[in-house]
Amino acid sequence: MAKIGLIDVDGHNFPNLPLMKISAYHKSIGDNVEWYDAMFSGHMDKVYMSKVFTFTPDYPYYIHADEVQKGGTGYNYPDGGDALPEHIEHIYPDYSIYYDKIPEVKNTAYGFLTRGCPRGCEFCIVAQKEGKSSRKVANLAEFWRGQKNICLLDPNMFACPEWRELSQQLIDSNAWVDFSQGCDIRLMTAEKAEYLKRMKIKQVHFAWDRYEDKDFIVDKFREFKEITQWDKRKLPVYVLVNFNTSLEQDLDRIYTLRNLGYWPYVMIYEKDKLSKGHVMRRLQRWVNMRPIFAKVPIFEEYLKR
Repeated sequence: MAKIGLIDVDGHNFPNLPLMKISAYHKSIGDNVEWYDAMFSGHMDKVYMSKVFTFTPDYPYYIHADEVQKGGTGYNYPDGGDALPEHIEHIYPDYSIYYDKIPEVKNTAYGFLTRGCPRGCEFCIVAQKEGKSSRKVANLAEFWRGQKNICLLDPNMFACPEWRELSQQLIDSNAWVDFSQGCDIRLMTAEKAEYLKRMKIKQVHFAWDRYEDKDFIVDKFREFKEITQWDKRKLPVYVLVNFNTSLEQDLDRIYTLRNLGYWPYVMIYEKDKLSKGHVMRRLQRWVNMRPIFAKVPIFEEYLKR
């Protein structure tokens, strides 16, 4: 029986899916698996380190192990590194390793039904990492066994040819569904919106990254809202800033989304390179702190305060 250690280098209060799958595999063959702690774990046969974000500092301590394996986009940007072996990639995740760290994991399933995206946006690594097309990679049962909530990590599920089949699986689950990574409103149709209406939707995240899409995308947002009649709390929209837009264009998108009945959510490109007082960081704090955004409707007013 081998001693296996796990290190979630990011530790950002969100479960690391590869580590949960690695844990499930090693437990299935009789190994002992635990979170690695440089002070108390002692010697390990193997330690797995997973890092999602490039800006996360690396694990600072010496690791007592015969073998250390690092993985994830945080280590292997921009290609993301090698995928998990097939016998681990498609195993049911060991959610229990996060029960004490992140209580909501007890009632939530996390996973991918699809991988890849046809867009190939220059600020996003998904197309390079997973391919420039959306394809089915799993059925829901691969990572869901009756949990109350489902958190989907798919980059663009409704671009997948099997979106109807996968949508029906989500409908049949009767679980609350969170499309966490941003559906493509440009691909949304009345039929897709009707499938979404049949699900128990917790949130559907959309994204408006390219300002030049305004003339087309605003109509798509308006049509989707008219079909679903959902409250803005179900409809957050990622707004990319600090990439190729001006502050005026950023504010135009933010105000437009609010007027359409959506919740904008600012995402800063290369945020770690900006000073704490940078205007983009101030913009993000204003928009993403919803009580402040609701109380102070104009950005210039927020800056004055």
